[in-house]
Amino acid sequence: MKALNFFTASRPSGPLGTASLTLAAILLTGSLVWSQPPAGGGSGRGGRGGSGRGGGGGGLQADAGHPVMKIGTHIPDFTLPGADGKMHSLKEWAGAKLLIVAFECNHCPESQNYEGRIKKLYEDYKPKGVQLIAINPNNPASVRLDELGYTDIEDSLPEMKIRLADRHISWPYLYDGETQSTATKFGVIATPHIFIFDKDRNLQFNGQIDDNQNEAIAKTHETRDALDALLAGKPVPAATTRVHGCSTKWLSKAVGSQSREAEMQKIMKEPIKLDTADADAIKKLTAPGQAKVQVVTFYSTKCTTCADSFHDLETTYRMFRQRAFVLETVATDPASDKDAVNAFLQKQYASSPNLQSTATLAATQAAAGEKWKANSMFTEVIDTDGKVVFKKEGKLALNDLLLLRRHVLAAMPDTRAYPGNHAYWAEEFKAAK
Repeated sequence: MKALNFFTASRPSGPLGTASLTLAAILLTGSLVWSQPPAGGGSGRGGRGGSGRGGGGGGLQADAGHPVMKIGTHIPDFTLPGADGKMHSLKEWAGAKLLIVAFECNHCPESQNYEGRIKKLYEDYKPKGVQLIAINPNNPASVRLDELGYTDIEDSLPEMKIRLADRHISWPYLYDGETQSTATKFGVIATPHIFIFDKDRNLQFNGQIDDNQNEAIAKTHETRDALDALLAGKPVPAATTRVHGCSTKWLSKAVGSQSREAEMQKIMKEPIKLDTADADAIKKLTAPGQAKVQVVTFYSTKCTTCADSFHDLETTYRMFRQRAFVLETVATDPASDKDAVNAFLQKQYASSPNLQSTATLAATQAAAGEKWKANSMFTEVIDTDGKVVFKKEGKLALNDLLLLRRHVLAAMPDTRAYPGNHAYWAEEFKAAK
């Protein structure tokens, strides 16, 4: 709970919002929903850690303050909470011939791309007496919003539970983000990062799973080579390799010029603009051929439950806006309420594109092709073909928000940096069909 206290007072309060949140909401959302800093503070981007960019390049370097464990080192003991709701200790796996410790996380797109391969390692080698456990080393307070462009959730333990359930993770998935005491002893560079220990629990391999996050074109498979050699009683071909992925989000990244606090201070200074839109302009929002995936939300300042959901959408905008994504907000209040709309947007630090409809509510709904209750909220996700892939009237509950984000992620194309990530998110909806 200590790690989550930072975020519990950050939504706008007053008649359009609430500072009183249920314990369940705090636990399930952790830092992902709260982008406005409490009492002038916030929380942690890819530029600070980066990625292997498809597996090319020279990989990431170890953090100066966290040297990587040397080959031959005996495994440090640990007891950590798991995403299954239980505490787990090293002694549980004392009978395994070999032990794989795979550092992975929720938010990192490269870690997501390797999730399937981690599953295969677990399933292929478990019958051979090899145990794989995964550890999330990241502290969510050290991850900036602009690092979250490829995820629906962050790296807190409650959100790990969400990922475990949604992706049917069957291997142990443990959390070390609160103190990072175990990650520090390993000197984990990135997610993913693999460590393999022999039967005496001495380190025999540390490095990458393979040489490319695009599995179809990976040419070398160092982790499997190491496992096969150790099981055959042979020396590991390459005991240490480079590591590519997202850098470990150490607690030290939660402060300073590259922290989320600094990011939030910049966000709070971004210009907020309100434009008007007639029925024709609103109709164009849903027209095919858009360059970006859109979330369009219609709202009223007279809505007593809109502010929290609006805030969550602004957070989503800050997460995804560096990609092919845009949030369009449309106030349905009459022109005479322009000052109230502006005040609402200022309170939300809403730097997304903001419109106020000049048409009647009925004409606005006709232009949007949807109907909703007056003084309520209506939100939809529209892909670049103009197809509505998600819609919800009223307040966005946690499950609604996560589903919205997953639809956005599944609708956005791959980037050069993370090939295969589109398929990761589209997989959920293919399975549902």
